[in-house]
Amino acid sequence: MISPSPTTPATVTPATISEANQPAAQRRSLAAALATLAAVACILLVVVVLPAARSDPYIRQTLDLTGSATDGGRLFRLNCAGCHGLAAQGLVGPNLHGVDRRKNDRQLIQQVVSGRTPPMPSFQPEPQAMADLLAFLHSLP
Repeated sequence: MISPSPTTPATVTPATISEANQPAAQRRSLAAALATLAAVACILLVVVVLPAARSDPYIRQTLDLTGSATDGGRLFRLNCAGCHGLAAQGLVGPNLHGVDRRKNDRQLIQQVVSGRTPPMPSFQPEPQAMADLLAFLHSLP
């Protein structure tokens, strides 16, 4: 048998083309697997985490109550006015006029309870007090 010399050009076969495309195919497979994993994570978030947030007993109990804007205003002046201003016009904290059009009640409760936006501290008033605070926020123009 005659072996190819170093000057003999290599023969291109379907097998050599397939070998050359393997790294690109592996990258596409990895990208597809990562995209599938991300989609599964998003589905789990929607199916498991969001309903759990909606079933939070504190939020449910607060939303089942009718709040008093007057009592909520008193609570606001004692706990919130130092940062949000006596008229909720904003100082260190943001202006709260129209906040109920920017956030729903669940989001407002979570903001107060978690203090999610520094430097806001977290509070967890009794559900009735939280319902009163929500009524006050809804009363702001």
